[in-house]
Amino acid sequence: MQRRPLLALAAFSPLGTMLVTPAFAAAPLIGQAAPDFSLTDTAGKTVKLSDHKGKTVVLEWNNPGCPFVRKHYQGNMQALQKEATGQGVVWLVINSTRDDSADYQSPQQLGRWMAEQQASPTATLMDEDGQVGEAYAARVTPHMYIVNAQGVLVYAGGIDSIPSARVDDIQKATNYVRQGLGELRVGKPLSVATSRAYGCAIKYKNSVD
Repeated sequence: MQRRPLLALAAFSPLGTMLVTPAFAAAPLIGQAAPDFSLTDTAGKTVKLSDHKGKTVVLEWNNPGCPFVRKHYQGNMQALQKEATGQGVVWLVINSTRDDSADYQSPQQLGRWMAEQQASPTATLMDEDGQVGEAYAARVTPHMYIVNAQGVLVYAGGIDSIPSARVDDIQKATNYVRQGLGELRVGKPLSVATSRAYGCAIKYKNSVD
């Protein structure tokens, strides 16, 4: 099955095929309130973003079938999750893949995959109708966001500075999520609040594979 890497908000694949992405509402702006949402996790529990107000929250869009996701799940994403949650950060993984896509995993399958990866997010959430993904204008996996303790969006973009699927690039890249969380902890404004998200196009209900 052909994957569709997306290295910008609109781009061309290495084969020259244009990547078609769905129409989005205006993306939430840095410095404004992050859109609230309520989703069910892989165990059937309801999780609401606003329930975590008072804590920093990381949102990670995920699709296990994406090579860019698999790159970071060689240990990088798990380490970052463990580091962040150990410091009191709430880490929410969100899967917005539509349920008729070949990449779709049921809650049980996705929960099992996360366990096999020894991942440690606070929760792994199902967004099959794509409403939350579209509210955030999440376009790729992994697309990363940071919401501060006041519920304000302070970061949106890629996990790091090198848009590739090569594991070797992880150590050479600046990890914008780790950097941003560190700056928040000491009360500094984020030096990088937005960056180019890269990865595989999210298979929304109104997208074309």
